[in-house]
Amino acid sequence: MKYLAVVIIVLIASAAGAGVFAWSGLYNIGADAPHWSVTARIMQTVRDRSVHAHAKDITVPTLDDPQLILKGAGQYAAMCTGCHLAPGMANSEIRPGLYPQPPVLWQTRVDPRDAFWTIKHGIKMSAMPAWGGSHDDDTIWSMVAFLQKLPGMTQQQYKDIVARAPPDEDMKMEMDHAHMHE
Repeated sequence: MKYLAVVIIVLIASAAGAGVFAWSGLYNIGADAPHWSVTARIMQTVRDRSVHAHAKDITVPTLDDPQLILKGAGQYAAMCTGCHLAPGMANSEIRPGLYPQPPVLWQTRVDPRDAFWTIKHGIKMSAMPAWGGSHDDDTIWSMVAFLQKLPGMTQQQYKDIVARAPPDEDMKMEMDHAHMHE
């Protein structure tokens, strides 16, 4: 019984200490101040395990359809290059201010299930938006299909595939809507 009381007291004291620390504002939440290494490791593990656990039951469709890949190339060029870059890009205007740094997807192979889940649902407390609110699953799968071809692609191959991609109608509608309010 004494053991249980000690455990309860320690838990209450720990929660109170964490509350005081959070309320104090001492922790620098600025994106230009990296996390403590232990915090970064914990957050990366939680993020990676969460994405993988939520994505594990996703059924991956056939991703080698050239039209699907072309559509994904257009989507990627329109929405992803600012953070995830494209072949030949060393940086972008927004990328240096992002923490954590997003993966450079032309240098990284991603699991299709994890990619689909991440694109659809986003990542909390990062710059990764949940595109599922504005894009249907077929469009998200097109991006995943393109991501399977992107690693190792040359700058010229990337330019060629983007030039052949259908226009991003979602972006066009957003642009037309924005101009209507001017």
